[in-house]
Amino acid sequence: MIYPIIKYRKIWFTLSSLLVLVSVAALVIFPLRFGIDFTGGSLMELRFNERPLTQEMRNTMTELNYAEAVVQPLGDLGMLVRLPTMGEEEHQSLLTSLREKHGEVIELRFESIGPTVGSEMRSKAVWSLSLVLIAIALYVAYAFRKVSRPVASWKYGITTLIAALCHDVLIPLGVFAVLGHVLLVEINSAFIAAMLTVLGFSVHDTIVVFDRVRENLMKTGGTFEEIVERSVNETLARSINTSLTTMLPLIAIYLWGGETLRWFALALMIGLIAGTYSSIFLASPLLVVFQKKSK
Repeated sequence: MIYPIIKYRKIWFTLSSLLVLVSVAALVIFPLRFGIDFTGGSLMELRFNERPLTQEMRNTMTELNYAEAVVQPLGDLGMLVRLPTMGEEEHQSLLTSLREKHGEVIELRFESIGPTVGSEMRSKAVWSLSLVLIAIALYVAYAFRKVSRPVASWKYGITTLIAALCHDVLIPLGVFAVLGHVLLVEINSAFIAAMLTVLGFSVHDTIVVFDRVRENLMKTGGTFEEIVERSVNETLARSINTSLTTMLPLIAIYLWGGETLRWFALALMIGLIAGTYSSIFLASPLLVVFQKKSK
């Protein structure tokens, strides 16, 4: 049985466009919250025997001359406190004061990054994503250089770039913009690593489909649309099964991996779903559109 995926491409394009538009709107309305990796500052993860109320903790930080501190509850007994960059002496002094105020306080994590380093890391993150996207487009165009009919090889690269950038990256960014507004989730270096991983997975999945198109162009007959339709159906089970087996450990990490890995796993899961969708319902139909336009 052949599913009419290419035939109903307008439906998939409409759905993808809506998701991308909603993601862009979310990014405009709720700007991303960058973590200390990119802005600089200090982060303390604390655990209490009896956690104080969030407002009570804010009042404590104000009394200790840290009115600009951002306080966020974490689990049943934990709390995240984000502060300006501080040295080790100031850090220990603050920890002592908190223990005097709230009894036993266990520090689970402390990170401190200067503003200059944070700005440099943010610049490197943008460059790394940009270079990866350009390298992906060039690689795909080169890999399909011998398939110039009926679609030029460079259009395979452009199609992959559109699917990867405008779909697989924008959708997770839009989700995390909303999460940043609602749950104060921050974008850090782990999120960038997740996006680079998603790009690699998505491109790999897309190339598998394109490679089957190339094989069928050489071995079978029919119109280009029919060949692409058949190729997508032949790789459909493989794409879905690969995604499902990858999702299982990510779900486990999200549920039991702790606060540090939770949002990293969620970014991967969202990107994985978007990438699987784009390789099947977006990239391949776009090839057919390019072929019809050039014809």
